Amino acid sequence: MKARGIVHRFGDNVDTDVIIPARYLNTPDAKELARHCMEDVDSGFAAKVKAGDIMVAGRNFGCGSSREHAPIAIRECGVSCVIAASFARIFYRNALNIGLPILESPEAAQSVKAGDTVAIDFDVGLIKDETTGETFKAEPFPPFMQKLIAAGGLAAYWRSAR
Repeated sequence: MKARGIVHRFGDNVDTDVIIPARYLNTPDAKELARHCMEDVDSGFAAKVKAGDIMVAGRNFGCGSSREHAPIAIRECGVSCVIAASFARIFYRNALNIGLPILESPEAAQSVKAGDTVAIDFDVGLIKDETTGETFKAEPFPPFMQKLIAAGGLAAYWRSAR
C-alpha cells in the first residue's frame, strides 16, 4: 500500500473537539462531518484538502473524547494518512477501526513542513519528503492490519471475510 500527497501541518495535542467540533456530532453523514473537519483551527481546511493529501502533527494527536467521528471526518476529507509524533491510544484504535492509515514517526513529525509533498510506502514504513529528499522510518503495520485498513476498517474487513 502506498500514498502520496501534499502535507497539511498541525501541532501537538490536537484533540477530537478540534478535529470535528461537538456541534456537528448530530449527523451520521460522513461527508457532512468532513465539511467541518479542523474548522476551529483552520477554517479553510476542508476546502483546501485534496484526495490523497497527508496530515502531519506533533505529539498526542487525537486526544480527548473517544468519538469515531474524528478519524471518519479526516478520512472523508480525502486525507490518505496521518503522520504524528504520537497518537492518543483511543484515536489510534478508532483510526484503524475505520480504515484511516496512521503512522507514528517523531522525526517526520518534526521535519516535514506544510506544503511539502510526501510519499509513503506502508509495506516497509518508509516516509519520503519529496520536497527535501529526507526519508523517515515508521513501524509498518503487519500484513493483516494492512488488509484491514485497505478493506476500509474492521467492520468492512469482517464482512469481506465471511
